[in-house]
Amino acid sequence: MSTAAAVVGVDLGRRSYDIRIGAGLFDAAESYASLPAADACVIVTNDTVGPLYADRLAAALAEGYRDVHVVQLPDGEAFKDWTTLQSIFDALLAARCDRSTTLYALGGGVVGDMAGFAAACYMRGVPYVQVPTTLLAQVDSAVGGKTAINHPLGKNMIGAFHQPCRVIADTGTLDSLPQREWIAGLAEVIKYGAIADDEFLGWLELNLARLLARDPAAVVRAVQRACEIKADIVRSDEREQGVRATLNFGHTFAHAIETGTGYGRWLHGEAVGCGMALATELSVLSGLIDRSRGERIVAMVGAAGLPLRAPPMGLARYVELMRSDKKAIAGHMQFVLLNGPGQAVVRPVDSEQVGRALARFKDGPESRPA
Repeated sequence: MSTAAAVVGVDLGRRSYDIRIGAGLFDAAESYASLPAADACVIVTNDTVGPLYADRLAAALAEGYRDVHVVQLPDGEAFKDWTTLQSIFDALLAARCDRSTTLYALGGGVVGDMAGFAAACYMRGVPYVQVPTTLLAQVDSAVGGKTAINHPLGKNMIGAFHQPCRVIADTGTLDSLPQREWIAGLAEVIKYGAIADDEFLGWLELNLARLLARDPAAVVRAVQRACEIKADIVRSDEREQGVRATLNFGHTFAHAIETGTGYGRWLHGEAVGCGMALATELSVLSGLIDRSRGERIVAMVGAAGLPLRAPPMGLARYVELMRSDKKAIAGHMQFVLLNGPGQAVVRPVDSEQVGRALARFKDGPESRPA
């Protein structure tokens, strides 16, 4: 049953769009109103989400398009590569899709990134709509127009900025999310409170049990506030030349963990949770926040069920991977650090301090996600 959508605007001039948040939006005609006109659309999904929602989305879209095509990708971070991207182009060309064709990214962050990147490249740019079905995608990856695929030497290193026409975050789809995926998404929610809104962080502390239980009202509030924060940041820094880089809190460590252990072994949100604990420790070691505040952030990450202990790759391997991070300058590591309640900065950190942070969260049996 459809409910009234909460709407968050992303103001980017001619590229502006809205994020619609609520249960039942899949089936609401207004969810698709005023999108670019086209004869055909293509739903890009994966073999986990597709069987659950592709037919339902196709039925809703059939009202507005003559042809609705579906491309189903293999599921998982390990398939976020050139070969899988090529399969999207193969399908678009086989269906004779033109430059007015609209892509619909139905799935989590991997599907959203790949469909968005395909849309940025096909015929030098076609419109696309994000229809995220995971918590992580609804609060983060579906918003802001960052699209990419992975390379064996680095995560998200090949991509483009390409804004969607709309984000349709149907919170009802989150009911089918496995608990491990749900917990992984909470990492990005906590991130927003830590870097941008201390009041929201306090609300999360008080309502974490409700979020773990997927209380509908708490979920909508968390998704809406996260989207509001990200929309404000993207509005002021669309191409990550300044403040938008703070959205990568925990991600420098996270991307190293994902690349170093093999894509897919850790979920992205799990790696971000561990990365936030490590980046918080760096913030304490750098004198930017006191130990008590650092412990508060780490306690939230742990209480959400996210891993705190880093995998044992050795300091040299961590440093090697993090020097390839997109924030690195001339091979020097840069980290998003906390410097006060709801505040973050990007600062250089040397390998000695990285080693001290890793030692604080040294690997143990519980460090490896199930």
